[in-house]
Amino acid sequence: MAVIFVLISILTLVSGFIVVTNRNLFHAALAMMASFLGVAGLYVLLAMGFMAAAQLLVYIGAISILVMFAIMMTRRMMQTRETPFNSQWRWGLVTSLFVFGLFAYVILRVWPLTDRSIVEASDASLAGIVVQMGQDLVARDLYAIPFELASVLLLAALIGAIVIALPEKR
Repeated sequence: MAVIFVLISILTLVSGFIVVTNRNLFHAALAMMASFLGVAGLYVLLAMGFMAAAQLLVYIGAISILVMFAIMMTRRMMQTRETPFNSQWRWGLVTSLFVFGLFAYVILRVWPLTDRSIVEASDASLAGIVVQMGQDLVARDLYAIPFELASVLLLAALIGAIVIALPEKR
């Protein structure tokens, strides 16, 4: 277990370092996705399944993809004359086959769940955790103010992105 923690930590730290040092925005966004994946792995090691799923869905599935689309749709990227064909399709094929095999192994390993009491107990405990987390987010003395500050910060970032994306008037 310690070896897995060290490997996930190295993935997270190295990809975070690549994010802040890489001059290519697209490669930095890919490294950011890897960093988010490492954080989700750390949540899994901490037995926080809900937080890991939220990390995967919200940060990797939404935020990172949105950032990548924004990078690809800016004028600088559209004006470059790059070949539309990927020269690394073999590495993509090998990686996708490896990920497919890993998913198939995990699914086949846990597929025959015969003891339904384990599943029902974990569902009940997960529902309790989600309810408690929701109550904590809106409680006045816990996380309501940081939650609102985060929403104001995201709104300011959205307004800043719109201002930067506006075409210059000559």
